[in-house]
Amino acid sequence: MITLKDSSERTLKYLQEFGVLHVEEAKELEPVDKKAIERDRNRVRKALTSIHEILINLAEERTVILPEDMKLQSLDEIADQVDKFNDRFSKLTGKTANLIEETANLEKLGKYLGLLTREISMPLKDMQYSGSYLFTDVLAFPEETYKMFSERANQYLLQDIAVPVEGEVAVYFIARAENRKAIESIIRDLGAITFKIPDEELKLREFISENDETILKGKESIQKFQKEIQKIIEENLDQIVFFREVLAAENERLSVLEQACEARYVTLTEGWVPQSNVNIVTSRLKETSDYIFVDTKRPDPMDRPPTKLQNPPGIRPFQVIVSLFSLPKYGDWDPTPIVAYFFAFFFGLMLNDAVYAIGLILLARFLLSKLVDDPTSEEFHLFRNVLYISGGASLILGLLSGTYLGDFLKMYFNIELKNIALVTHVQKHLSDPISFIILSLIIGLVHVNASHILALIRGIKERDKGLVLGKIGLFLLQIFGIPYIFKVLLHVELFQLSAGVYAALIYPLFFGLSLVVISRFMQMGALGGIFWIFELTGILGDIMSYSRLAGVGLATFYLASSFNLLADWVSSSLSNFIPGIVGFIIAFVVAIIMLVIFHVFNLLLSSLAAFIHSLRLCFVEFLLKFYEGGGEKYAPFHLRLRKRVLAGTKS
Repeated sequence: MITLKDSSERTLKYLQEFGVLHVEEAKELEPVDKKAIERDRNRVRKALTSIHEILINLAEERTVILPEDMKLQSLDEIADQVDKFNDRFSKLTGKTANLIEETANLEKLGKYLGLLTREISMPLKDMQYSGSYLFTDVLAFPEETYKMFSERANQYLLQDIAVPVEGEVAVYFIARAENRKAIESIIRDLGAITFKIPDEELKLREFISENDETILKGKESIQKFQKEIQKIIEENLDQIVFFREVLAAENERLSVLEQACEARYVTLTEGWVPQSNVNIVTSRLKETSDYIFVDTKRPDPMDRPPTKLQNPPGIRPFQVIVSLFSLPKYGDWDPTPIVAYFFAFFFGLMLNDAVYAIGLILLARFLLSKLVDDPTSEEFHLFRNVLYISGGASLILGLLSGTYLGDFLKMYFNIELKNIALVTHVQKHLSDPISFIILSLIIGLVHVNASHILALIRGIKERDKGLVLGKIGLFLLQIFGIPYIFKVLLHVELFQLSAGVYAALIYPLFFGLSLVVISRFMQMGALGGIFWIFELTGILGDIMSYSRLAGVGLATFYLASSFNLLADWVSSSLSNFIPGIVGFIIAFVVAIIMLVIFHVFNLLLSSLAAFIHSLRLCFVEFLLKFYEGGGEKYAPFHLRLRKRVLAGTKS
C-alpha cells in the first residue's frame, strides 16, 4: 500500500480496526532496486506484447471467465511460460506467413507467366538469369507505364517479349550485364511489378500446368496451419488471458513503485492478508483516501508469508500443541488433525480414570484461568479446550474400563471392576500389565509407521531418492522381518505359514536391508556405512518407547490403589485405636481427607505425566520423522480491547 503521508494515519487506523493485516518491514527502494524495477517492467512489457500478438490471431471475439482458484505464479515463471508459448506460436505463424507469401507469388506467376508460354519455352531458371555478360528478368507494367519503359530502356535491351494481360503488360527481356544498374533504376522509377521465379530446370509450360495444383495444396496447408494455430490458442486461452491480467496488474504496480522510489512524501506499507479478506480490505482502503495505491498478489516461491492455521472447531485447540513444536511453513502440510487424534487418545490411555477425568475438566474450567496472566487470550482458550478434549477421552476410556479412583469401588464397596466396565474386553486389556504393554507396542507400531509413510510421501514430493529408498527398505524389513524373527528366534508363528515360506522371507528381508544401507550412503556419504544400523535400532527404540503408555497408565491406577489402601489402613487403625462411634467418625473424616489429598495429588501428577509423555510421543517419535515446521505465526495488526485489565501497583 502506497499512500501520501498526510493520509497514512487514517489508513493505518482502519487497518488496526479491521485487524487482518500481518505487517512486514517495508524496505526503502535503493537505486539497485530501481534498476531491478526497470528490468522487470521491460520483461513485463515484452511478455504483454507477445500475448497481444497471440490474441490478435484469435478468429473471433471471446469472453473468458477466469476461475477464482487459478494458481498464481511468480513473474519469472509467467514470463518464461509466455516466452515458451510464444516461441511455439511464432514457429507456426512463421510457417503460415511463408506459405501465404509463396502461394501469393505462385498465383501472381500463374497470372503473368501463363501468357508468356505462347512466346517462350525455356527452363524457369533462365527467366531470371544473372551472368557476367547477360542477365534476364520478367516484369509487369500497366500499359501506359510499359510504353515509358520501352522508350527509356529500349537502348539497353537486346531482346524483349511483351504480352498484354487485362490492361497490363508482362515483359521478358534480355540485356547486357553492364547496363543492369541503369535498367534497374528505370524499373524502380516506374514501379514495375517484380517476380520471384523458382530457380528450377522445370520448363515454363510444365510449371504453368502444375502451378494450379501446387497453389491448391499450398492453400490446404495454410488452412491446416491456421486451424492448428486456432486450436492452440483455444486450448490455452484461459491461461493466456489470465497471464495478461496478471502482467497488466504487475506493470501497473511496477510503474507506481518506480515513481514512489523518487517520492519523498509517501508511506509504503507491506504485509499479508488472508485471501478471504482481500477484496473488502482493498475496497475499504481505497475509500479512505483519493491518493492511495493498493496492490495485492499471491506469494512468490521465494516469499515466506506467515501461517494462519485453519482447522475444524474440534481439532483447532490442538494447534497449540503443534505450535509448541513449530508452526508449519506457509503452503506446507498442517499435522494438527493427526496430532489431535493421537494426542487425545494417548492422554486418555495414560490417565484412564473417569473420576480423574471429571476432576481435570473441572480444574480446567474453574482453576486454570487463575494461573495465567491473560485468561482472555485465544491461546488460553485453545489450551483449555485441549484439556477438555483430552479429559473427555480419559472419561470415555475410564467408563469403558470401569476405573473410578483406581480400585476404590472394589476396596470400599466390594464391586469388581469387570462388573461396572462398559466393555469387559477393554477392562481386561488395560488392567493386565502384559496385555497393556502389548497393546501399547501395537499402537506404537502403527503410529511410528504412519510417520514413516508421511516421510515417504514427502520424499516422493521432494524427489529425495535416498529418503524414498530408505523408507521402502524400512517397510520391507518390518513386513518380512518381524514374522521371520519371531519364528527363528522366539519360535512363535505370527502367521500360519509353511516352513518353505518362512525360509523364503530371508530374501525380501535382505533386499530391504540393502535399500536401507544404500539410502544411508546416498544421504550421508561414507558415514552411511556406520549410521545405517541406527535406522534399525531407531525404529525398534521408537516402538518400545510407546510402552510408556502402559507404564503411566498402570502407574496412575496402582498409585490410586495404593492411596486407597493407605487411607483404608489408617482409618482402620484409628477405628481400632479409638473404639465406639467417636472412633468411627474420626476414622471416616481422616480417610476422606487423606483420599481427597492423595487423589488430587495423583490427579495432578498423572495429568502432568500424561500430557508430557503424549507430547513426547507426538513430537519425538512422530513429527521429527517428516515434519520441518519453521513457519511464522500470523499476527495481524489490530486494536485489542481486553474485558478485564489490572490497574494499580500490582499491575
